[in-house]
Formats: sequence, structure tokens, C-alpha cells
Amino acid sequence: MHAELWQQQDDINLYRMIVEERPHLFAESAVFVTDACVQRQRDIIAAVEGVIALPAYQERVLAYAPDTAQFIPKADSVFFGYDFHLSAEGPQLIEINTNAGGALLNAILARTQKACCDLAGEGHTTGAMITSNPERAFIEMFLDEWQAERGQRSLRSIAIVDENPQTQYMLPEFLLFKKLFEQNNINAVICDPSGLVYKDGVLWHKNLPVDLVYNRLTDFGLEAAAHKSVRDAYLANAVVVTPHPRAHALYADKRNLTLLTDEAALADIGVAAKTRDILAAGIARTVLVDPDDAETLWAVRKQLFFKPARGYGSKAAYRGDKLTRRVFAEILQSDYVAQSLVQPSERQLEVENKIVDFKLDLRHYVYKGQTQLISARLYQGQTTNFRTTGGGFAPVIVVPCSNNETD
Repeated sequence: MHAELWQQQDDINLYRMIVEERPHLFAESAVFVTDACVQRQRDIIAAVEGVIALPAYQERVLAYAPDTAQFIPKADSVFFGYDFHLSAEGPQLIEINTNAGGALLNAILARTQKACCDLAGEGHTTGAMITSNPERAFIEMFLDEWQAERGQRSLRSIAIVDENPQTQYMLPEFLLFKKLFEQNNINAVICDPSGLVYKDGVLWHKNLPVDLVYNRLTDFGLEAAAHKSVRDAYLANAVVVTPHPRAHALYADKRNLTLLTDEAALADIGVAAKTRDILAAGIARTVLVDPDDAETLWAVRKQLFFKPARGYGSKAAYRGDKLTRRVFAEILQSDYVAQSLVQPSERQLEVENKIVDFKLDLRHYVYKGQTQLISARLYQGQTTNFRTTGGGFAPVIVVPCSNNETD
């Protein structure tokens, strides 16, 4: 992997950023998952996508969405992230993200593992890739987004936008995307939203008119004053934004999981029984946190995981068994959901001559309902992180089930 990063990018700074400055970005081992388990995850994703397409579902979830989500773009949004824990009862979807990071990093990681998989024998495949050229698939995805909005006009420029991008942990991926866009004759800049100005019907970065914003902001509704230029240009259809506020409102607001795990509500909006069964078995049960239910929630807190409704990156998320009364009181006064705790599966590795147990989750990077690649994250602690020696992004190797296995 190190040789691939050095050879492909020919960039000492990028190599240092990834390998030396972020030593826990990539794990020290692959993760092995059966093909049947992966297929069950795909079935859950297909069921979710089918429900989200229903007008009745959209009406319900848009009722609590920001105003920008009412604007209906033609673009679908890039890099949906469906995150799963592998429970004893099978894979469980724990959340959906709409600006899922790490796809390009994992594409490189998966490609470097191909030789390992080839040596492992027939039947083992690198599950992280659906194509031998994921970078090409990513470029075509961005072109699809552009063409949905602008037809056959040439895509000339992309701004990769995040707050203070030079300080972001995922800066190496921003640099990789910039290089990828430029290799495909698209001007690319990495910038803070303050570096963008909307005037004369055009979104500008200095003297560069911006055609498309690759949106890595965590202000999902573009509501902050600092994001006014992007918001105004987006709502005026002067720039293509992907992922966009409507996608987050339909997919990634954690309150949506309360509807997706409410069988009666799903039946009420016309979801077929077979789909309801898939969702009931495949998504961790989620309810809104209501102060009126405080006593009950506290009593069963050890079986729950508390997440902010519009949260991201495990920020302000708490395992119930770690809660203090003070934090619980704060949760009751905020927009939170409580999700049935699905214990992640574990991977045992030798790290620095010690046997260490790592938790893991799987992420499907999805576009238009189809998985582009699958990655894993190995970690220790309450939630996924990139601070564990031996942990980080891990390639996924798919192995066939034996005759007596179902997962």
C-alpha cells in the first residue's frame, strides 16, 4: 500500500500526510465477510431505497427538514454511506450518511490487496471493489450528477468544500480527489466556503467560476451564515451541489430511522409486507427521545445507543451504559434518537506482540442504490475512530459460505 501511494501520486507531502501523520488511518489487517452476509446487506439497502422513493415517506420526513431540503434538484448525490454492524442475528443497519468519506482512500487500499486475494485462492474476492478501476467509476458518477442538471455541457470546474479543509483529518482524500479531477481535465480547488462568492449568477472561487461543489460540509442544510454563498447559488440553480440538502433530509437524518423501524407506520404509507420484514430484521430499532419517556429510557439505557438527530461522525453519540445523569439530562433537552444497541462483531489481531480485540463495522458506499465498494473500520472504544494502533480503514475480502452457513 505504501508503494502504491508513493508510486501513483508521486507526491512526498501526500505520502507523509497519509503514512506518517495519520498512522491509524489504515488498519493492519483485512476483514473477511461471507458472500451471504454481503447479499443480506444489499437486500436491506434495496429495501430502504424502495421506501425512500415513496411520496408518502418523503412527505413525512420532509416535514421536519430544513427549508433548503424543499428544493428538488435533479442530481442524486454522491457517496451515500450505509453503515452496518454484524450481529449474531445478521447484519444490522445502524445509520446512513450522505457525505461518507474515505471512498477514494479505500479504493486505493482495495487495489493494493488484490494480489493478496489472488494468492488466497479461488472464491476469495476483494469485496471493496465492484470494478477494477474505481477511480473511473467515481469520475463517471460526478459526470452523471453534472449531466442530470446540465445535460451535455462540459464540466469544467469542481470545488471540494469543507470548513478549514487544511485542518481536516480527511485532507489527504481531498488532495486525491483534486488530482483525480485534474487528471480528467476538470479544474479543481479545495476551499473553505468563505472562499466562495456568489455574484452575477455565478459561484466564484477567486477568478474561477465553479460548476459543481463536492460538498463535504457537515452543515447539511447549508443553514449557517458562513455558507450563504453556496446556499444562494444552489437554490438559484447556479451551481450543482452534491451531496445536497434534500438527500440528507431523505436519507441521513437519524429521525428517519424511527419511521424505517416502525412497522405500523410503514404499513400505513403502503410499504409491502416483504419489505417491512427485511427492514424489521435488518435495521436497529430506533425511537425518538421524548422527555416524557425519561424514566423508561433511563431504566433500559444499557440496551440503547443515543444519537443526535442530525449528528455525524459519532459526535455527541453515547452508549447508554456509559451515560451520566448530567449527560442524559442534556440529551432529553435536545433532538436525539435512541437506538437498540447492536454490539459490533470483533476481529482479533496481534498488534505490537499483543493479542488485541478490535470492533468493526462495514460501510457500503452507494450511488443510485448500487454499492460501489465496501470497506470496514476497525476500532476500540465506544465508536469508530482513527486513534487505535492497528485500527482504521480495512479492506473487505468476501469469502463463500460453507454448506452449513447462512451468514
